[in-house]
Amino acid sequence: MKMTKEFPVGMEPLGKKKFNFHCHEGVDCYMVCCRKVDMFLYPYDVLRLKQALNISSQEFMEKYSRVVKNPGNPYFPSIMLRLTEDESKSCPFLSKKGCDVYQDRPSACRTYPLERGVDRSPQKGLVSDFYLLTDHDYCHGHQEEKTFTVKKWIRNQRLDDYNMMNDLWAEVDTVFAGNPWAGEGSGGPKQQIAFTACYDIDNFRVMVAKHSFLERFTVSRDQKRRINKSDTELLKFSFEWIKNFLGAPSSLLSK
Repeated sequence: MKMTKEFPVGMEPLGKKKFNFHCHEGVDCYMVCCRKVDMFLYPYDVLRLKQALNISSQEFMEKYSRVVKNPGNPYFPSIMLRLTEDESKSCPFLSKKGCDVYQDRPSACRTYPLERGVDRSPQKGLVSDFYLLTDHDYCHGHQEEKTFTVKKWIRNQRLDDYNMMNDLWAEVDTVFAGNPWAGEGSGGPKQQIAFTACYDIDNFRVMVAKHSFLERFTVSRDQKRRINKSDTELLKFSFEWIKNFLGAPSSLLSK
């Protein structure tokens, strides 16, 4: 998810233009893009995948992810998908039949062949997004006859929830980019707590209960109910809690 209005040479926002694309078993490049790919995972990606696999968030992080330097933010690490260690370097969820977690696949997979960018400083202070069309030589899906607009592609790939959650995450990552760790430096206690709140939702739920977070802030009864039932609602809460924890503007108010 790009955060800039600078477009790569030869690429421009699609707007309402149509594009051709169809990925299916009959195309000769089927599943090539699922190998030797550098894929970043956002918190909502991790949440959906651990639910699909029916494992804890901690187990997912240990088995399927790796922590790397954030290319756009030196003050907080990024998470990448851990590929298989054999020669194929495949996605760990790739089988002979295709993607085993297709319904919960990461946002990068859903968005492809588009690339989403977000403009966070347009006129009147509004947030807007735009989409670029990628064109990798190995991908022959562009030669298929099926036609989409960006709006139709977003609906077809069920991207709305992912985009919304990734936008909320981007606000938190912007706070991290301001180096809120002060003298403790990267990897200190505050950063470890923030990392847990972002990527280890199961352990964050334990933290919420242990430290009575829902009682210490002005959280409505309905919101408490939704948080207690839904990891997605808990992740939304965690983003606001992190901002409050690090002294950034937040919708959470202490009682």
